[in-house]
Amino acid sequence: MKPNSPAAQQLTDFFAHLEIEKRVSLNTFTNYERDLRHLMQFCQKQKFEQWSQLQPNDIRYHVANRHRQGLGSASLQRELSAIRSFYNYLLKHNLVTLNPAQHVKAPKAIRKLPKTLDVDQISGLLEAGTDSVLEVQDLAMFELFYSSGLRLSELVELNLPDLDLKDKSLRVQSGKGGKARILPIGSKAVEAIENWFKHRQPNNEKELAVFLSKKGGRISRRAVQLRLEQWCIKKGISQHVHPHMFRHSFASHLLQSSQDLRAVQELLGHSNIATTQIYTHLDFEHLAKVYDNAHPRAKKKPV
Repeated sequence: MKPNSPAAQQLTDFFAHLEIEKRVSLNTFTNYERDLRHLMQFCQKQKFEQWSQLQPNDIRYHVANRHRQGLGSASLQRELSAIRSFYNYLLKHNLVTLNPAQHVKAPKAIRKLPKTLDVDQISGLLEAGTDSVLEVQDLAMFELFYSSGLRLSELVELNLPDLDLKDKSLRVQSGKGGKARILPIGSKAVEAIENWFKHRQPNNEKELAVFLSKKGGRISRRAVQLRLEQWCIKKGISQHVHPHMFRHSFASHLLQSSQDLRAVQELLGHSNIATTQIYTHLDFEHLAKVYDNAHPRAKKKPV
């Protein structure tokens, strides 16, 4: 497939469709573009000139090659999703007669349980104290992560109108899959945010971002990650902590206390409850440890 070929133009048209008509997020667009460029390279090596030439076995071969290159199951599933979407677009415009990726499956991944912090570790991390305005904002971000179970992207995209501190709630305007949801904010997080607002100085009056970079604009995801790393180093916390661990801990602790899987699903913004069910495994691990340590017949006999 040459750069100026009809097939290349069809791919370009699909990208325009995603950006203009579907209005997908920047992250989704970037993933689709990267994944389909890999497919284009595969087609060039195989001397394919048209998208209609690809058959299911060709897609399987492409996926197998990507797997041998070290791509994991989740990434392969994402690539297959991008390919299916592209071919559905081609089908809609009568440019192909079948979707060769429709029934192709990625190899199954070993499902790893997410790492969490226990309540004492969370308390130690959030009660370490602040020594600067920068750390005042850090604490507000970390409290909000744990209070409301936000994703990293959701936190950095928060705007002032999204918060209602009197009502102790916030609105995620566009979560994963473009879904909006309303979440409660805990009193500790409200207090930390109110403290941050006393110091918040944007670079212009029109800046609506809740959390700011050093230059006064919207903070980036990478900056939040680095701030958490610096926080842990300065506060003497040896364990590696990343932002998503707050979300995992939020879900795990809430499920342990409430046993309400549906409520946790709503709060996390999961479209499928199967995604939320992984936290039941964490809950069982917790219960199993309590059982092993407490039940007279569970304790190992002395050697």
